[in-house]
Amino acid sequence: MIEDYVKNAEHINSDDVEIPYLPQSRSYLKIIGILYLMENTNIFLNSSIVETILKNNHIFNSMVIISESCIIKVSPKSDMTIIWLDI
Repeated sequence: MIEDYVKNAEHINSDDVEIPYLPQSRSYLKIIGILYLMENTNIFLNSSIVETILKNNHIFNSMVIISESCIIKVSPKSDMTIIWLDI
């Protein structure tokens, strides 16, 4: 769509137009205060569970997860975690 618009503009030589692309910036998302042991189960939080939860939430529809999430316990004896995601 961008390429068609630019090539149809009168003041631009269409031979000088390169293939357009969207910016590919990266950022991160930090989620704090999540339980490491999932409630009412004996299942520990892992990357695939985090990804499934985010995909099922409409707030994160346009977000693309670039790499596997990093799940870190707040302290060795704590059940709380910090989740880092590259988006």
